[in-house]
Amino acid sequence: MDGKLDSGIRNRFLEGMSHAACTVNIVTTDGPAGRAGVTVSAMASVSADSDWPTLLVCVHHLSPAAARIVANGVLCVNVLRDDQSYISDTFAGRFRDEVGDKFDCAEWVAMPSGAPRIEDPLVAFDCRLLSSEKVGTHHIFLCEVHDLQVARAGSPLIYANRAYGSSIRIDGASSLASAQAQMGSRLTVGCFHTFGPFVIPRLFRQMTGFDVSLVEGDQRRLSESLKAGESEVALLYDIELDDGFETIALQELSPYVLMADGHRLAQQSEIDPTELAEEPMVLLEAPGSSDYFLGLLRRAGVEPLVAWRTRSFEILRGMVGHGLGYALLTTKPASNMTYDGMRLVSRPLLGDHLPARITIAWRKGAVLSAPAKRFIALCRETFPASDA
Repeated sequence: MDGKLDSGIRNRFLEGMSHAACTVNIVTTDGPAGRAGVTVSAMASVSADSDWPTLLVCVHHLSPAAARIVANGVLCVNVLRDDQSYISDTFAGRFRDEVGDKFDCAEWVAMPSGAPRIEDPLVAFDCRLLSSEKVGTHHIFLCEVHDLQVARAGSPLIYANRAYGSSIRIDGASSLASAQAQMGSRLTVGCFHTFGPFVIPRLFRQMTGFDVSLVEGDQRRLSESLKAGESEVALLYDIELDDGFETIALQELSPYVLMADGHRLAQQSEIDPTELAEEPMVLLEAPGSSDYFLGLLRRAGVEPLVAWRTRSFEILRGMVGHGLGYALLTTKPASNMTYDGMRLVSRPLLGDHLPARITIAWRKGAVLSAPAKRFIALCRETFPASDA
């Protein structure tokens, strides 16, 4: 070797490290050199038994935060929760066209050192800089932890396989023999939160002999779960799925208008989008879904009057039942009542609309396990007869 970087080993190293799961952290500083922050995954404990607990953080030398951390001598390591990926994306520069100042994406509190802490991170470590060494393209900061803030609840945001994910509890085996017997029997399934209640119980009932766990979420959450390897397969809509997935379309769902029983349009057999132009809307606020429903109206020349937003399917139905507005949905429960007994009416939305397709997806090129193959087969048998 002549001391030059071998591109082959570098690429293999990057590929190998993509499988090493890390927490996602926002490292901030403030002081005489000014405020700065950057998204970092390379953070680790060094020792809890030195004069002060110590940790290390690696920051790219081209980040403005690196020089300011050295000059200020302080930093705060904010460990993000699994619902705070937007903060990570902002500090990584993804939304630079939307925000002039990255710090505008969250609320901040000054730690004793003066470094900014996100108001509600999972954990925040307030640090004094002990030493800095540049290795390759990164500064390695060794820090003393002088204060910290710990949340009472929440799960860490994880980055692995070049995608976000979250941690799930895995109970240890009772014995080595039982663990070996369970090898190859585990499956984690992702499912979209609105139609999951209609299909997951009956599917899981038929997965006898397998150890199956569930990840629930919206379109973005499930896509990230698949990419990160948290879920092996996922049931979701085909909206905005990239070419990194293999998919099988299972069922098409047509949009409908959900109204309170006493709504002025409830006596009609179908609803034209133009009839909703002056009506308040309750929007199911979830990545992919909200754009789909808003797009149905906008393509018909109607700008929706969104009065309420919620991520909860049942809260949305409750709001509609109490006359707070109409909603557009594709998943239709068997009951036409809300949880608190209000009657609902559903009517088809007129127009040549793009249907919502329920799809089962997995990472392209993945070798599926026996439980995953069994689950896919059950889905293909179940969905044509399902009422989701």
